[in-house]
Amino acid sequence: MNLQNPGASSFREPGEHPQAIASRSSDHDVAIVGAGPVGLTLALWLHELGRDTVVFDARPRTRLADDARVLALSLGTWRQFERLGLARLLPATPIRTIHVSQHGFGRVRLDAKTLGVPFFGTVVRAADLIAALIEAAQTRGIPLLDGTPVETSEVQGERIALGTPRGVFLARLCARAEGRLSGETSDVVSHDYGQSALIGWVHAEGLAPESAVERFTPQGPAALLPDHGQWTFVHVLPHGEAGQAAALPDAAYLERLERAFGNRWRLGGIHGRAAYPLVLRWRRRPVAERTVWLGNAAQTLHPVAGQGFNLAARDVGTLVELLREADDPGSAWTLERYARRRAPDRRLTIGLTDGFARGFLPREGLIPLARGAALFALDACLPLKARFAQQMMFGWR
Repeated sequence: MNLQNPGASSFREPGEHPQAIASRSSDHDVAIVGAGPVGLTLALWLHELGRDTVVFDARPRTRLADDARVLALSLGTWRQFERLGLARLLPATPIRTIHVSQHGFGRVRLDAKTLGVPFFGTVVRAADLIAALIEAAQTRGIPLLDGTPVETSEVQGERIALGTPRGVFLARLCARAEGRLSGETSDVVSHDYGQSALIGWVHAEGLAPESAVERFTPQGPAALLPDHGQWTFVHVLPHGEAGQAAALPDAAYLERLERAFGNRWRLGGIHGRAAYPLVLRWRRRPVAERTVWLGNAAQTLHPVAGQGFNLAARDVGTLVELLREADDPGSAWTLERYARRRAPDRRLTIGLTDGFARGFLPREGLIPLARGAALFALDACLPLKARFAQQMMFGWR
């Protein structure tokens, strides 16, 4: 059953006066701040529940899909999009084998068929995902107010009032998924890894299609993700070295990237190279009075294990499950249940990702040998390998 307000419009019509929009309906079950992949995914799930929802984003609609990221969606996340009817619309490349190794001794090979799954996940471009989500939201009549920053928020009894340039909107729950998490916030744990990630696309001669590679080098991890006949690379380096590498001519940088992967493949056709600083930030409590934080607004992770968006998707899944039966979506009881239920998976995923990032930082002595032994042991033990893969695909269970 669809309980959407029949007077609400999906998107602002060209030239329509803001006050005309605000006057249609200013009271909703849930207000979502941020029309990125996390916020829009939540909006679609809430529509399935018949929840009256409105989405705000400070950016104009023409910039909503302006996102250069490539996302590695775990099998669990992909199944969410299958249930929403979006998977068939998304250009995606499956990952069926994963090779993990370090410079020197130690490697793990994960094969989806051996572990009894069709694939470990898929690689999609964020811009494609956002475009599909926007189209689905528009088709379902979900109000999405672009160019509308939420400037203030104030709890007023059983509602939270959100101040925008278009007026004040009331909701029983505000889901903040705008993707910004300041390290200066008192409840936020922050760590600077002293690294930057160079990201772009290459062709890899000799690398099997639908294979992903993770390589730990003395300078930092490097990865290749299959992406529509080419590979997205993620090359992590200390800040100073990353700046120097970003300035290299393509041919010189490709030689360095080939060395990072042990000269196992011939790389070429590089394009789209860009550098991003890496930090860990996460909220100890992702809820407050009539407010929940999701996605990068709740935690920003190192890309070493590709778990940032997948953790966010599991957060969304749990929230939707609780809201399915909740009379008041923003009640303290509902939000406390959400925080407690998500705590184990959040702690474990954040801890594993941070452990990978710190544990494979450049070190001397016996540390690399111990890391290699751990990788070798994981590769030799099928049950341990299966448990590790389950965690990466579906989170803590």
